[in-house]
Amino acid sequence: MKNNPSFPVDAILLLGPTGAGKTPLGDFIALRGFLSRRAVHLDFGSELRSIVAVRGASVAYSPGELKFIHGVLEDGLLLENEHFSLATKIIRLFLERARFSSRDVLVLNGIPRHEGQATDIASIARVHSLVVLNCTPEAVFMRIQDNTGGDRTGREDDERVLIEKKMRIFQERTAPLIEHYERAGCGVYRIEITGRTTTDAAYEKLSSLAAANPPVSLITEPPQR
Repeated sequence: MKNNPSFPVDAILLLGPTGAGKTPLGDFIALRGFLSRRAVHLDFGSELRSIVAVRGASVAYSPGELKFIHGVLEDGLLLENEHFSLATKIIRLFLERARFSSRDVLVLNGIPRHEGQATDIASIARVHSLVVLNCTPEAVFMRIQDNTGGDRTGREDDERVLIEKKMRIFQERTAPLIEHYERAGCGVYRIEITGRTTTDAAYEKLSSLAAANPPVSLITEPPQR
């Protein structure tokens, strides 16, 4: 019998500037699981790139939606509150495709990216913990240049000007989410990322932090929904 989720689903949120290694870490968490629960990684940026690249996407998305997604990718912009219905649609279709169940944990990466989105996403995903990847601008450029995380191949948005723009947006709009979720009682796992930090090392650090201070809501038996 299929164990369909009810909303909001259980989630953790990866936060860090572009190039810090969120995508490879999210993939690794999905491979290994989180606190003995199956994890499903939603890389929102990758999902957007897939939507515009895959033929037949128009079946699920209107021409206007596809045009807007193109603009988000090309200009490095954020989905603002008035566009969040599109984000909701993308997330729900992703969860359906991933066969997400009530016993799984959603690893959010790339959304929410500001407090308005955090408020809007609360009806879809209940964020229990943050995983904050602290990475200096110098380390970001080194990681992207060397493709340390192995996730930059074929990226068309790694021009220095766009990277700098993304880092400014992160500091101004996304970093305040840490305080937002701390006020809500979420635990925060902070991992220092250098230009050479491997995904294995980041995952091992996260596992150690989570084992020492696990969110109670994620280690108790999830309800049959």
